Amino acid sequence: MGDVVAFGNDREPLDTAEAERLLAERDAEARIAWTLDHFPGRTILSSSFGAQSAVLLHMASSQQNDLPVVLIDTGYLFPETYRFVDELTERLGLNLQVFRPALSPAWQEARYGRLWEQGVEGLERYNRMNKVEPMQRALEDLGATAWLSGIRRDQSNSRAERGFVEHQNGRVKVHPILDWNDRDIFRYLKAYDLPYHPLWHEGYVSIGDVHTTRRLADGMEAEQTRFFGLKRECGLHTQV
Repeated sequence: MGDVVAFGNDREPLDTAEAERLLAERDAEARIAWTLDHFPGRTILSSSFGAQSAVLLHMASSQQNDLPVVLIDTGYLFPETYRFVDELTERLGLNLQVFRPALSPAWQEARYGRLWEQGVEGLERYNRMNKVEPMQRALEDLGATAWLSGIRRDQSNSRAERGFVEHQNGRVKVHPILDWNDRDIFRYLKAYDLPYHPLWHEGYVSIGDVHTTRRLADGMEAEQTRFFGLKRECGLHTQV
């Protein structure tokens, strides 16, 4: 038996190993439907509004138009990202919920300096303050028992063995498009006339903060375009 997580209602507890076997046989839309059915009123969707984020935003909001969509605003996103957020929020009618770090970017730099320039330790501290803590606050404030995320196995080596459903900090985390590739993404975007992030067309394949995101250059792997190649994950998808 896998990890057992309570639903937070009158239903039987969830066996994540059994849920994994079930969701592996279903398509992305059905995985979302399963999550919304099993965690009614207690599911959120997180989005970075990155390169290909329109897919899951459209897919999930089509099934529940008031689904809370959590954006962690570090204060260091690209101007194009903020405009992309506005565009998709209006077009898809998203129930956008923005959470920010406890300290402003200016205050953080005054107190700690530029953490992203302080090696792996500095990057990890930066990510805890600016991404992990605000996300945990979002989950608590929104009363979330389940969390939909758009990570995919082909994005990095660190995600290659991830499951469709996981137990993370007492919650159920579901990855509906985990087994998709870039061709699947393209087909969905084209079918529904949805946009890529505007920086995608300028060579950015993974888009986060301005200071730790680079264009994909010859000889680089996609995961090397983030955090100077020192690490891939920001912590949101590795806290178990």
